[in-house]
Amino acid sequence: MTIRARIAVIFIAALFLGYGLYEGHYQTAVLIAGGIGYLIWSHFREGSVFLATQAFHRQDYEKTKNLLNEIKNPDALRKGRRNFYEFMMGNIALKEERVDEAEYHFQLASRLPWKKDNEKGMVMINLANIALRKLDYERARAYTDVANKLHLTARQNSIITKIENEISKHL
Repeated sequence: MTIRARIAVIFIAALFLGYGLYEGHYQTAVLIAGGIGYLIWSHFREGSVFLATQAFHRQDYEKTKNLLNEIKNPDALRKGRRNFYEFMMGNIALKEERVDEAEYHFQLASRLPWKKDNEKGMVMINLANIALRKLDYERARAYTDVANKLHLTARQNSIITKIENEISKHL
């Protein structure tokens, strides 16, 4: 949910909460208060990362950036959301040619837990590509070595092979 949607839902729920308390429907009021509490909790722990992920998959990078910018404190996100937040921020920074910022976000993403190896593999591929851009071939080799230990898709393996071929030209 976006922050505006959360505020609207909380406002409406608060009206129902007030009505429930006024009419003496305390059990319903407790449930509504719990729902409001969950919306507030999920704002800090989940943010709008899910919506941003959907926009990212549609390649709507402007909407992705706006949704991610709604998150004021990414440190509060749970690890299962923070890794995607950092990955998408890194990709947006790369698209905007802010290579150092992209590297920072991908470095953070590489340290967070990923459910699937191919997801972490994409992070390592991006880090290797950034190292190649910076002509840091030793670091690029280190990233490809880590990526080779993961279970990657055939496409990812072909990208790693291309990166390794480029590294071998310069070492």
